[in-house]
Amino acid sequence: MLTKKQKNLLLFINKKLRSSGISPSYEEMKSSLNLKSKSGIHRLISALEERGFIKRLAHKARALEVVKLPETASANDIYNSFSPSVIKGGLDDITNRNDGSEIPVLGKIAAGTPVEAIQNEVSRIPLPSNIEKKGEYFGLKVQGDSMIEAGINDGDTVVIKKTDIADNGKIVVALIDDHEAMLKRIRKKGKTVALESANKNYETKIFGPDRVKVQGVLVSLYRSF
Repeated sequence: MLTKKQKNLLLFINKKLRSSGISPSYEEMKSSLNLKSKSGIHRLISALEERGFIKRLAHKARALEVVKLPETASANDIYNSFSPSVIKGGLDDITNRNDGSEIPVLGKIAAGTPVEAIQNEVSRIPLPSNIEKKGEYFGLKVQGDSMIEAGINDGDTVVIKKTDIADNGKIVVALIDDHEAMLKRIRKKGKTVALESANKNYETKIFGPDRVKVQGVLVSLYRSF
């Protein structure tokens, strides 16, 4: 049984390793837990190592490996690089509170089988008030269930920040071969790009780097209740 701080540190280390492949520094770990000294981090790491959750790698400074995660960790804990900011009540409820900032909805995006690349505006929705106004955004209607373990359901409207770059572990709109678009978690390693589902019933898709173009990164979503 892990304490809350032990679990939070373990999940933070796991998130950092999944997104960058590099263990977080003691300073980063200290900041993530709002601790005042690094000695507390040393004690937490020793406790996690004793319980078999992490392993220190020999001959490498600050190198850690996550051996296992607690059984009580949820899908959002494991895929902690994104936890969806859900706008409760959905679009019908928030339209009356729109502050004037709107973004285009460009059609449907597959969270399963790829669909035609999205190009045409079909409607407009309010930009969520908790989103930084800098940058360019667009919305897409989710079709499919391959991202449900990341908290993204069929029928949700996702809010995407337009960009052509994304860190490992981010959920992105990926354009394949310039004509198919899909919503997946991206992993880059060497000369390959992996597009991962968050549903054990779907396989990870592997592509060469010249076949995948990032169109944007997921920042929020609307859901009707």
